[in-house]
Amino acid sequence: MSKVIKSKIVLNVELDENRVPEKLNWSAQDGGVNNEEAKAVMLSVWDSKAQETLKIDLWTKDMPVDEMKLFFHQTLVTMSDSFFRATQDQKMTDTMKDFCDYFAEKLELKKQ
Repeated sequence: MSKVIKSKIVLNVELDENRVPEKLNWSAQDGGVNNEEAKAVMLSVWDSKAQETLKIDLWTKDMPVDEMKLFFHQTLVTMSDSFFRATQDQKMTDTMKDFCDYFAEKLELKKQ
């Protein structure tokens, strides 16, 4: 019988009186991360029974818009990489990458 290994990722959110995030910190002991500050978090969890994605999208009120644009672009690129690892569907991955390039171009994130 193999040994069960558990790992924990902790997100701490400080809210203002209107429940708007002011501070985000996270820890992942296995990854060597201890109470590091973040400006934004996107978490997706698949509910197999309901066949739906549960989402938590948070960002601090001082998250700059230019950084949010980069965050979204990098998230989209990473999602296309994850999609390929999960499905091995090269054609759709290439299509997703094309969209990422288009997204970056329209937001002027890359030099042409």
